[in-house]
Amino acid sequence: MPSEKQTAVTYYVGVDVGSASVRAALVDGFGTVLAHAEQPIQVWEPQPDHYEQSSADIWAACCSVTKEVVRGVDASQIRGLGFDATCSLVVVDKQFQPLAVNSEGQNHRNVIMWMDHRAASQVKRINATQHRVLNYVGGAMSVEMQPPKLLWIKENLPESWEKVGYFFDLPDFLSWKATGVTARSLCTVVCKWTYTSDRGNLVLSPGEAVGKGLTPDAAEDLGLPEGIAVAASLIDAHAGGLGVIGADVKGHNLPCENQPITSRVAMICGTSSCHMGVSETPIFVPGVWGPYFSAMVPGLWLNEGGQSATGKLIDHVVRGHVAFPELEAKAAASAHSIYTYLNSHLDLIKKSLPVGFLTVDLHVWPDFHGNRSPLTDLTLKGMVVGLTLSRGLDELALIYLATIQAIALGTRHILEAMQAAGHEITTLFLCGGLSKNPLFVQMHADITGKPVVLSKEVESVLVGAAILGACASGDFASIQEAMAKMGRIGRVVQPNHEHKRFYDKKYEVFLKLVEHQREYRSIMNSL
Repeated sequence: MPSEKQTAVTYYVGVDVGSASVRAALVDGFGTVLAHAEQPIQVWEPQPDHYEQSSADIWAACCSVTKEVVRGVDASQIRGLGFDATCSLVVVDKQFQPLAVNSEGQNHRNVIMWMDHRAASQVKRINATQHRVLNYVGGAMSVEMQPPKLLWIKENLPESWEKVGYFFDLPDFLSWKATGVTARSLCTVVCKWTYTSDRGNLVLSPGEAVGKGLTPDAAEDLGLPEGIAVAASLIDAHAGGLGVIGADVKGHNLPCENQPITSRVAMICGTSSCHMGVSETPIFVPGVWGPYFSAMVPGLWLNEGGQSATGKLIDHVVRGHVAFPELEAKAAASAHSIYTYLNSHLDLIKKSLPVGFLTVDLHVWPDFHGNRSPLTDLTLKGMVVGLTLSRGLDELALIYLATIQAIALGTRHILEAMQAAGHEITTLFLCGGLSKNPLFVQMHADITGKPVVLSKEVESVLVGAAILGACASGDFASIQEAMAKMGRIGRVVQPNHEHKRFYDKKYEVFLKLVEHQREYRSIMNSL
């Protein structure tokens, strides 16, 4: 007879802290999202390149959305809780009270966001040391990692620096709030703090149970049972990778079928995009973070490419266009989102051409917020070539299309760097908000020439967080077992190989754009 544990319905809660909102989901043992809630969180931008948040505001939102998704559920069936979050820096004093990360002394603003670039001079000095640890971040540290931010605080906010009790990566702050234990996740310390030593008592693998589970205070805050298992957390992109990369692909005629998981790349596309590839042995990829051992999938090395602005870039380009008010009005009148409307409009104006060919004379270099991978150049700027005096909705649709193509060309650039270093990549697994946009998905398939797998649950990051909670509960023997059971395929998008020559030429132009940018900057720097 099967045991009661095997037959009883069990639930897991995943909580995801993104850049602009906190989300929670109630997920069953088959990876089905049964309830979902979202709440915005505040972002302060006191000056250019400075982005700040409040850990109190974030925790309050975590509590609100968690209470919402478990309302009416039998508490005894909730087995585990997992958190993921952006790799932002949380600063608190010795009593765990928030400390200001700003010159205004506003203590409630105690989080330096991942996308904050205030520490540009600090990271330049760190990279000039050529320390051996830089080999594990693609040869150069990113301004988005924690050491340059720590150095910035030390040099610019001496009062806060003197009062600091703890620095947390945001995912670790959340597990501390839930358990009262200051143990850190191997994912955060390896990927963002240059931790290279053997694992110690205060560093846990993602999915390991933290302490004695949920504390009474946190249980009350979250509306969950006291003592349920709380997992060591993940960075949000890594949780998305966990939610998709291990899915069973049998019967979908994919090149990764019956191949090791190392033939897959998980791409998590939201405000920014991350490209997660794993390998059995360490692979050093110039300009790509890692290799990090066991940072996402236990026992495998992780390389992480990335683009600092993708969803944020598309929004910036579309909302800043003079025709945006017209787009907004027409989209509202048709009861569609602005992006669904733009996709339909492109279909109207393409005539007999494939839609992607509309940009034959319009090209974008997408690094409006610097290049994370594979060029690791914070100072690169965005470029648009092929503008005219036209100002209408057609032109807005074209620049939107060219921007999406540029992001996909950037992905191809990253994949080629990974493959040149030794990765053998056959299939892309996409999740995150941008994966809901069919044009974005098709352009990535066509431009990379690889099939794209979309998960059955669009909220793969939340499923990844729930997988952590499931592992911490002991209901699965390993992360890999939980990934295979809870990560499920929804749809496969194949590349159109007839368009290969066009996108090969677009890629040639793409690479020329950055060459020209570097040439003209060299000319101007000679003044």
